[in-house]
Amino acid sequence: MDLIVSPVGADSDLRAVLEDLQMGRYASARDLLIRTSDNWSLYATRCQRLTDSVAGRGVLKMWRDEELHSAHAATVWAWSLTRGAIGLCRKGAKADVVGRAAAMAQQEWKRVDELWPRSPEPWCGRLQLSQLPYDARRFDPRWHNRREPWGTLDDPVMHLEGPWPFLAEANRRHPGSRDGHHRMREYFLRRHGASVSSQYTHWLVAGGPLNPELLVLPLYSQMDLYRERHSDGRNSALQFWQTEQMRHFATQAYDGWFAHLPPTEYAWVSPWDLNHLAHALVGCGETERAAWVFRALGPYATPQPWKDVLESLGRSRDWTDEFLRIRTTVLGRRAPW
Repeated sequence: MDLIVSPVGADSDLRAVLEDLQMGRYASARDLLIRTSDNWSLYATRCQRLTDSVAGRGVLKMWRDEELHSAHAATVWAWSLTRGAIGLCRKGAKADVVGRAAAMAQQEWKRVDELWPRSPEPWCGRLQLSQLPYDARRFDPRWHNRREPWGTLDDPVMHLEGPWPFLAEANRRHPGSRDGHHRMREYFLRRHGASVSSQYTHWLVAGGPLNPELLVLPLYSQMDLYRERHSDGRNSALQFWQTEQMRHFATQAYDGWFAHLPPTEYAWVSPWDLNHLAHALVGCGETERAAWVFRALGPYATPQPWKDVLESLGRSRDWTDEFLRIRTTVLGRRAPW
């Protein structure tokens, strides 16, 4: 198979919409999100891919201004503003600049609340804004009357402090919100580091999440740990992927989630999830399971985690060459079909 590097994967509908945005047209984006809105995981993924392109930002703003009562236009524009505020902070912009950008995003999420109260997206967006160096309560329109604790959960195992009310709101609207839990993982990562983020994902899957997609989350946190501990390729970097813990998380995600997916749904699965799962299965030696995931991926791949691992080892070849070598080896060893 040829290799196509794309965060969109096999989602041909989304790919067509992105092409339209590049040409200044938003009607297909509106129609796609209307069709997707009952599938919150796919809706969140598609919204965020729509905001990836800086070139498309002006089109999204035009859509929002021309259709002021469109919840979908407001949602996409709110995500664009949110990601913009996060980007400014990471680039070291002045505090007042970041603060104004965050306020604009917060105001747009309030509009989405009004237009579409049942949507989990505003609460996932607020979870994203919580990464910024402010008290997260500043992003909560209900914090004066909120019953949920802002400190820790009433849970004998989970002692981490965080914006739990935002996650609770997302879960009320979409039980087991994939996007909400990913944003929570990122909150702990940005605020406290990879070890704390890893504690969160381990706690989550140990409790048997309602949404089996969440079984992939520990693979993301393991990758975060790898970047933190082995970005220079030293300290037993390769052995990191060969532990029993890694095997446990990889096979748990495969057996509890991927193995139950009908092949007709592969195109709607996050290609990032599939790439993280394939990489983890290869790393811990579960090549037969990995072969099935590579088959689901087809010709598509995302740079992470392959690129980061290859660069950490100081290897000069392109990550796509390494991906193709691994895929060919795994599928050639025992093709699953």
